[in-house]
Amino acid sequence: MGSLIMSKSRTCMKHLCTWVGSPLYLRPALTGSPKYNILHAVRFIIKPHMQFYCTKGDKSAQSFSRAAKEKGFTPRARPAFPNSVFTAGTARRTAEYLKKRAGTDTEELSNNNTPKARGSSKVALPDHPLTMSEWTKLKEASSKPERFDLQMMEGLLAARVDVNVAKSLLTYVAQEKGTLSYELLLRYLTLCVMGGHHSEVYDTYDIMRACFKTLDTGASSLFIKGFSQTERWREALSLLEGMKKALLPSPRNYGDAIAGAALHGDIETSWMLYGELLELGLTPHQNTWQCLFQSGITQRGQEDKLFSILSYMRDNQIYPEEQLIKTIKSWFESLADPKWRGTFSVVAPSGECRNCKAALESIQLTKEEYAELKNKVMKDVLEGSDIFNKTTPEELESFKSFVKRRPPFDIVIDGLNVANTTPKATHSETLLAVVSELEQQGLNILVLGRKHMLQPSRNWDRQNMNMIKQKAHCFFTENISEDDPFLLYAALYSGNHCNFLSRDLMRDHKACISDSATRRLFFKWQRGHQLVISHYTPGKKVRFQRIATYDTILQTAGSSWHIPYDEKGRDRATYEVPQSWLCLTQEH
Repeated sequence: MGSLIMSKSRTCMKHLCTWVGSPLYLRPALTGSPKYNILHAVRFIIKPHMQFYCTKGDKSAQSFSRAAKEKGFTPRARPAFPNSVFTAGTARRTAEYLKKRAGTDTEELSNNNTPKARGSSKVALPDHPLTMSEWTKLKEASSKPERFDLQMMEGLLAARVDVNVAKSLLTYVAQEKGTLSYELLLRYLTLCVMGGHHSEVYDTYDIMRACFKTLDTGASSLFIKGFSQTERWREALSLLEGMKKALLPSPRNYGDAIAGAALHGDIETSWMLYGELLELGLTPHQNTWQCLFQSGITQRGQEDKLFSILSYMRDNQIYPEEQLIKTIKSWFESLADPKWRGTFSVVAPSGECRNCKAALESIQLTKEEYAELKNKVMKDVLEGSDIFNKTTPEELESFKSFVKRRPPFDIVIDGLNVANTTPKATHSETLLAVVSELEQQGLNILVLGRKHMLQPSRNWDRQNMNMIKQKAHCFFTENISEDDPFLLYAALYSGNHCNFLSRDLMRDHKACISDSATRRLFFKWQRGHQLVISHYTPGKKVRFQRIATYDTILQTAGSSWHIPYDEKGRDRATYEVPQSWLCLTQEH
């Protein structure tokens, strides 16, 4: 069990469970004083001034192309920004750029506003086991003595200190209070599991099972993770089964059990658990896929199942992280027939892989996909229960009739959104410049706005607005109406060739779509049709970010695979897509 034997002590510390419980009172003494007995009942806690030896060694854990469209339109990309608003890291770089323009010292801002970790203590954390008197002094210096033990253990956990420091804290608390609380043991357990201190995990498990009728989800999850890393990994399966009687285990719980089985060569059990996870509708974590692909390198016969994981990633638009993509590359290259070669690559704006020169899938939706998306958006977004919180039935019907009486639009502009692009020009001047730029391309334009834009003011010049109405079709809603539903209706009604111009990323409307498959279609359509202004200076050309011509999704053409992945250390917002690819080709 890895129990600790205390030198100069004749007591086999077997009875901690007698004393573990509520910290509010001392249990009756076995013999003598409570403090004496609790000190001699703790079998895995260090006594002050005593040497300790372990009976078992610790195990350390280890763009946009209009070629297929009738009218040519070539947006210009601003070099200072990434190609698209959907490119990974754009959100962060844009925020940093805006802060720099505003003169904000981001480093100072970060230093001044870094939140303190939960449970952090103002008292310095010890780097070695302390005696009773030393712990007492630290507690007296604490701002919250009543929570000293919990806050200190949380601090030790966050700092990943030597487990023996945590043991000495338990000794101190046991002597001072005569008992150890569930909450304190749970934090100690977390430290042991995270640090890979397997013998201590075993000890804590025996104690908590003996002293508490049930274990909460947190403790059960920690024990599943802890046991999965050891030769007692099958006990993690029993814990998982027990958890299922009370609640639905998490993907993390299943992932730890799967990793334990795979680590110890029981591939059949690992795939059985993986299938159960999917049947429950849970989404696997990437480290679960990591261990399955890793096992596939050394044990053959799993190829079809591992290819099914790649299909799952495609169907759910999941991008592997860098660690996982390296394992996937190694697995492909370990296959004997056919032989594969993996190369990390990028994709040209034209959609051609820089490595193998293959053309990637188009970002444009098929006729079937477009029809499905159009019908779903019309139903969920434009006919949803809250649509008339954003407009009125009369206004919506008036707009539908307006659209039907006109030829299909090539581009729909969110007028108010675009007008607010720069503070260097009035709103009407900016909007007029954008409309004029697009009108020169020979496009049929719709500008959506609100009625207050027609009232002459400093920002809304009457002459500018009249010129806009000459160059484009215009529809102005009531001032209280939301124009996004109108934009989506006009763009989708006009057909798959129609683009829209707005900085609004439509996340609220995407969320209104009832099923995940259609939400992914919406995102694909959006990335292939949304224009964003990257830069505009009065008197100069309007610059647009490029719309991608290819789809950023895991894809295969039989003799090749292209997998987009997230680079380590590169932040990506949920509406952004990665730019790094793994190109896998068959060797001939």
